Amino acid sequence: MWPETQRRFADALGDSDHPIPEGFVGRFGQPPIKRFGVYRNNVAVGLRDALAATYPVVAALVGDDFFRDMAGTYARQSPPETPVLLDYGESFGDFLSDFEATRALPYLADVARLEWVWNRAYHAADATPMEIDVLAGMAPSALDDLRLLFHPSLRLLSSPWPVVSIWQAHQGDDPATALAALPETGERAMVLRPELEVFVRSLDLSAFTLVSDLARGEPLGTVLQTDDAGTLLAGLFETGAVVGIT
Repeated sequence: MWPETQRRFADALGDSDHPIPEGFVGRFGQPPIKRFGVYRNNVAVGLRDALAATYPVVAALVGDDFFRDMAGTYARQSPPETPVLLDYGESFGDFLSDFEATRALPYLADVARLEWVWNRAYHAADATPMEIDVLAGMAPSALDDLRLLFHPSLRLLSSPWPVVSIWQAHQGDDPATALAALPETGERAMVLRPELEVFVRSLDLSAFTLVSDLARGEPLGTVLQTDDAGTLLAGLFETGAVVGIT
């Protein structure tokens, strides 16, 4: 009985089209319409604010009013599954892919996906980066089977749109000027927080492929076949992405 009551209460709280569930009464035995409305509004505003905090670039691209309405639609369709609002909004990028009102902004969904992985990187566990010097004393044959362990914050995203440049344009004081000079190709992003600050870096295809392969657990002997692989590997250690070997 109690789980069903909770479900009806949550449904009514998240959607103004739902009536107040039977059995909920105020001081004088009547349905608390005004009080429930205040509570319902507070929840809606809280969810919209949580989404705006996670997706500030998306909000800047569409404007506050449009974002507020769009976030309200998302919140009604996808209410939180946990009480931790930092975890809310993972599917927002997928929602934008199918949202009719943003069809004219096809890059918006991937911008949201980039902001989500930034969020995950920011809240990931800490770990101590490893220096590349640890490889110096190893025999070449040992390196062939070596696998790298990556920082828990590492995230990778490939997009047909210049999402890294769009995101970076909104980190400065003049987004409009930066947006006017966007590249015409897609971008591949590496997101990492080796210390206190999250950085978002655009990788070329070779670097992105190398990092992706290593992150999937491919051994160095399989990955280090191209001429520039050694340089790319050194750069990966330099960023603080590697925290261990096995």
